[in-house]
Amino acid sequence: MTDMERIVSFCKQRGFIFPGSEIYGGLANSWDYGPLGTELKNNIRDWWWKKFVQSRMDMVGIDAAILMNPKVWEASGHVASFNDALVDCLKCKARHRADHLIEDAYPELKVDGKSSAELHSIIQEKNIPCPSCSIAGKFTEPRKFNLLFQTSIGTLEQDKTTIYLRGELAQAMFVNFKNILTTSRKRLPFGIASVGKVFRNEITPGNFTFRTLEFDLMEFEYFIRESEWEQWFEYWLAQQRSWVAELGFVPEKTRIREHTADELSHYSKRTVDLEYETPFGWKEMFGLAYRTDFDLSNHMKHSGEDLRYTDPVSGEKFVPHVIEPTFGLTRLTLMALLSCYHVEQAPTATEGETEERIVMRFHPRIAPYKVAVLPLSKKENLAELARSVHALLAPHWMTDYDETQSIGKRYRRQDEIGTPYCVTVDFDSLEDKSVTVRDRDTMQQERIAIADIHSYLREKLSNV
Repeated sequence: MTDMERIVSFCKQRGFIFPGSEIYGGLANSWDYGPLGTELKNNIRDWWWKKFVQSRMDMVGIDAAILMNPKVWEASGHVASFNDALVDCLKCKARHRADHLIEDAYPELKVDGKSSAELHSIIQEKNIPCPSCSIAGKFTEPRKFNLLFQTSIGTLEQDKTTIYLRGELAQAMFVNFKNILTTSRKRLPFGIASVGKVFRNEITPGNFTFRTLEFDLMEFEYFIRESEWEQWFEYWLAQQRSWVAELGFVPEKTRIREHTADELSHYSKRTVDLEYETPFGWKEMFGLAYRTDFDLSNHMKHSGEDLRYTDPVSGEKFVPHVIEPTFGLTRLTLMALLSCYHVEQAPTATEGETEERIVMRFHPRIAPYKVAVLPLSKKENLAELARSVHALLAPHWMTDYDETQSIGKRYRRQDEIGTPYCVTVDFDSLEDKSVTVRDRDTMQQERIAIADIHSYLREKLSNV
């Protein structure tokens, strides 16, 4: 079993991620987050929001509608430029993204920004086989396919209007720029942040949740003077790298990749990706783009609204430029699972013997459960005391309670879901009013009085 196959199986088995609508055969590239996956993703999101929004004086947040006036996407260039090149296999009729077809066969080739003709030439020159039927080099010429999901509003068929599910979060921040500037009274430089679902109608390679039809983004648009863009670009790149380190990612498995001129999006003057080394190659985890004044200028032109900023000191009016740090929440959740998944040999109760232990070494701040309370036995008096300990801790941290199977198997289960601390209530607890606290990473155990358990864990989980 490959590493990726193992992690997919593990995520389903432990309740992190399930195939979408599985009982009906599923839907390609759609996934549902189970109880543990939901907590993990939400914890990452909340840490991001606390760090980059709530803890800063220069940032505000919005929660915008998914459906927007279609003129927004025309002004932003997405209707005209947000396209992928698709090819069909002449043998089996399977459809593939031309750039993914090339990069999957030749990972060293970066083909972002290549024209359809260039992609077709590479496919023919390399004689690339179809992933579905293995026949080589037999594809149609690439055709452009817009990535925006179309839907419609209106109760009567003849009255329906075509609109789009949002293809990025950014546009809502741009069209709300004037409202936020007026109500928040922020001065440059400042940012507008948002978290939410984004939709892209694309052919995906199926690397688990890395690229899906719908996904979660966390990003902000940071508004600046044009003359300051380079210093702010470097600042936010350093901030992204710093958070990656805080999350616990191994530095050797991350890198920065600069986009070439051919790769740049229609709105970008400079873009870099912060990549992570996955089992399926180096892949983008975060992005950072200098969007110039492209978006605000285009929305001014198409809407007729004045979206200039007025300097409160000099009275100067100008269109701000924008630095955009993007954090893929769906991707970051997957990469946290990949990074934290460890298989090791751990000692058993029999001296000198070991057994395989799977442990998710999540940073405590993102771990689905922070603490698990485990009574040694289901006997009523012991279970009653254990439940009282759970009631003591649950208001402060996400706390699990488990009384089934042997204590050793329960420890292993908590290791597998990444719980930093287990609190074991045993028969001695009835007499000495103390419990045993076990550390996930070291497996060391310490006896703590029940009266002190909250303060003990508060110190251990002080950064949560």
